[in-house]
Amino acid sequence: MTLSIATVNVNGLRAAARKGMSEWLASTAADVITLQEVRAPEELLAGLVGEDWRIVGSASELKGRAGVAIAARTSLGGIDLESARAGLPGLTEPAHTGRWLETDLEDPFGDGRALTVISCYMHSGNTEKPQTMTDKYAFLDGMMDRLEQLRVEGRHVVLTGDINIAHTEWDIKNWKGNLKSAGFLPEERAYLDRLTSDAGYVDVHRTLHGDGPGPYTWWSQRGKAFDNDAGWRIDYQLATKDLADRATSAQVDSAPSYDTRWSDHAPLVITYA
Repeated sequence: MTLSIATVNVNGLRAAARKGMSEWLASTAADVITLQEVRAPEELLAGLVGEDWRIVGSASELKGRAGVAIAARTSLGGIDLESARAGLPGLTEPAHTGRWLETDLEDPFGDGRALTVISCYMHSGNTEKPQTMTDKYAFLDGMMDRLEQLRVEGRHVVLTGDINIAHTEWDIKNWKGNLKSAGFLPEERAYLDRLTSDAGYVDVHRTLHGDGPGPYTWWSQRGKAFDNDAGWRIDYQLATKDLADRATSAQVDSAPSYDTRWSDHAPLVITYA
């Protein structure tokens, strides 16, 4: 028995559907898919992913911005999409909406423990706009508190999504040129240091892949970034240790060419036994 979880920033679900996301949905082995930057009303989501999937979303109060969702195969039992929880406690301003969604699977591994799956779309931030960094750090603080609360409850937890932080030099092609850029600031990276050390979470993709550059999950639309694999690894599955120990494989479903991409991100798919 395995459970495969995919996460992808779709860069607008309606646009992704027009560009060929349905072909990936038909071919993926994922049982659960978490989506970020959905940017579509919740009433449209089911029609955009098709009849093989059940889906729940949390839209942003800022129209045309952010938005997260979680989809599960219609055949997958034990998942409670109807009781999905949106938002981080204490963060209710419009800037923070449409960025955090949790749902639970009841005892998926037969060990008596529930699994909480989270779809997260972190603020990107901009060092030239201080408020955007203030929003990002406030969200990161709330995220750390919530992840600790879930962990101490004894359940399995996996934080998935576009975290908008490249953790180490291996996670960004041009790291030397981005030392002062949002997404690679020491203050941002320190949160992932804490999460993967004292907080007890594991970067599953990095653990399975091992040391070395990439594999990247996002490439700028400008220039030849995709063709030259000049990317960033900013999409993660960060899991509690017992869940991470169950991970057997990870892959980035990168498009074969620039013109066949349906998002500027590629899905990260991880299988848990």
